Amino acid sequence: MRAIQLLLVVVGAIAVAALAHKKGLQSSLVVVVLAALVSFVPGLPRFELPPEMILGVVLPPLLYSAALDFSFVSLTRNLRPILGLGVGLVVASTLVTGVVAWWVVPGLALVPALVLGSVVAPPDAVAALAVGRRLGLPKRLMAILTGESLLNDAAALTIFTLTVAAATGGHTVFENPLLLFGYGVLVGSLIGLALGFVVHWIRQRLRDSGLETALGLVVPFAAYLFAEELHASGVLAVVAAGLTLGHNDTSAGFATRLQGREVWKSLDVLLEAFVFAYMGLQCRFVFADLHLTGTDWLWFALPALALLATVILVRPLWVLLTYGQNKLFRRERLPWPYVLVISWTGMRGVVTMAAAAGVPPMPGRDLIQALAFVIAVGTLLIQGPSLPVLIRGLALSDPAEEREDLANAERAQQISRRAAKKTLTKLVKHPPANADPELMRRFEEQITAKLTARRAAAEVSTPALREIMLQLRRDVLAAQRLALATARDEGKLDEDTVRRELERLDYEEAAAAAVS
Repeated sequence: MRAIQLLLVVVGAIAVAALAHKKGLQSSLVVVVLAALVSFVPGLPRFELPPEMILGVVLPPLLYSAALDFSFVSLTRNLRPILGLGVGLVVASTLVTGVVAWWVVPGLALVPALVLGSVVAPPDAVAALAVGRRLGLPKRLMAILTGESLLNDAAALTIFTLTVAAATGGHTVFENPLLLFGYGVLVGSLIGLALGFVVHWIRQRLRDSGLETALGLVVPFAAYLFAEELHASGVLAVVAAGLTLGHNDTSAGFATRLQGREVWKSLDVLLEAFVFAYMGLQCRFVFADLHLTGTDWLWFALPALALLATVILVRPLWVLLTYGQNKLFRRERLPWPYVLVISWTGMRGVVTMAAAAGVPPMPGRDLIQALAFVIAVGTLLIQGPSLPVLIRGLALSDPAEEREDLANAERAQQISRRAAKKTLTKLVKHPPANADPELMRRFEEQITAKLTARRAAAEVSTPALREIMLQLRRDVLAAQRLALATARDEGKLDEDTVRRELERLDYEEAAAAAVS
């Protein structure tokens, strides 16, 4: 029965998301609202998954996909704001929200209030990044938001573990919170890096795009589960593995890269739609567990609204105050419109709902879950529609960045052409043993004239000569990829430019393979 429910939720979520996208609406917001309305259908059974399934199945591939497209260069260049938002703001939000909850929620003790603070501390960047990509936010802004999303979940879940242990009298691997946090960060990162390098080593020897793509699908789950078994941060293990494999993606086969892009893009759409549908479907049942009657609703609604306002306001206050002291963004020197956008990207989502569902039996558990739901959905309803309006109103175009992008694109093409010419010269001077001089002359003419590999192969009369021609073309493409990766590692090209140029070369090699 649960399998059928899961299938219906997934299919319905995708259908609603597709309709919202077609109408130009924010799909996450439409999905969660419609799912919440559906939850009030009389007789509808509750669809609930174990919290470890949400955290261990849904979260890892979403984080891994984001990490694959991120770069070490962007991470180190924006490390100060990323740490400030991904760690500092999470701690501040936990403390402030916990204290306010202790003060305004009747009957909620301080430690359970801090549990609630840790549950609602991490913003979910899925919706914010989707809006940013659609509206074309500047790359620096997107890099900071992406980097934050890769760290804040790990910080929040570590704090959640500590507060739950304090509330239930349980034990963790380290009683000292700083030691626990340091252990989780260090061991989780090392596991992810080690797994990333091992998978990269295996992938280089498989040379089978289907197997390589299948192996890539296993990586986020393996990293998360292995790290969690060692009581380390599974989230950071997934992020480290994704960063490692994403950085070494240039050495994979072209078919693996093309398949991987489409697979992860489709999986992101599927999981994001499912997450927001799952959130909405919990609406009626979360409040039913509280057994509120009469004026009880008023005494619940007022503290809930106060906490929602607190969660929303903590982020802009943190960002603006820290920026005003010239600490958080000192190196990046972000203009105020950028800071305003960062301060308003605080929607809560999958981690908040999963952590709320994972609160063990303890005093105030039902209240914590209901308040977390109100805060998560409230931030989506308030900040979700207003964020695109804010971005459009600020007109966040960066002429300098646009000029730099054009210059990088031209530089990448020049590097690619030089590598092709250099390799071609070597091939002409030292041709394969079974390639006649006339074939090499024609090959040189066609490459110089930038004819496609498909046309080059079509003009060769015999299958044997056609295969030689295609192999020569593959050698040139391999040299171009190596030159682009080297330029990226030396800091001459940024990650986004290299990825775009690699995608163009991949499609060119795919065309060559189609005629072989």
